Amino acid sequence: MKEKTVIGSTEFVDFGERAQKVPAKIDTGADSSAVWASNISIDKDGVLKFSLFGEGSPYYNGKIFKRTDYSVARVRSSSGHEQIRYRTHFWVKISGRKIKMLMNLSDRSKNEFPVLIGRRSISGKFLVDVSRKNVRRKKPSVTTSLNEEIKLNPYEFYKKYHQKGEEK
Repeated sequence: MKEKTVIGSTEFVDFGERAQKVPAKIDTGADSSAVWASNISIDKDGVLKFSLFGEGSPYYNGKIFKRTDYSVARVRSSSGHEQIRYRTHFWVKISGRKIKMLMNLSDRSKNEFPVLIGRRSISGKFLVDVSRKNVRRKKPSVTTSLNEEIKLNPYEFYKKYHQKGEEK
């Protein structure tokens, strides 16, 4: 049995020549994996076409990928919203190990991480140590900024977030 590599809750991943050192969130609570894709379409011959990432991303190069080996999935977000997403396989290198991974193509432009790696992709191959983070976060968490705000004036904070529409 092959030794399992220990990875953190965030890692850099490589898509070969296409994109390297892309920040990814390792999410053992998510079933499937996803990569930010744009310009997604299917031509008359049934060929799936897309670009990795989007114009606002430093990893975007505009190259159009063509796949005939793809499928679709009905994906439900944590808020309960359902979408149909195309998915295809990629060879991805994580922590020096190259694995074939089925990934949903989705708009992750609003997410901090352009790649999300779910448990199906890493099961049996990696162990996740949540105390390890190999990608530094660019923006502070919402909780951090809320705690800074409440320190300034707890009463005003309470009024702002808990007394909307109530008589004061």
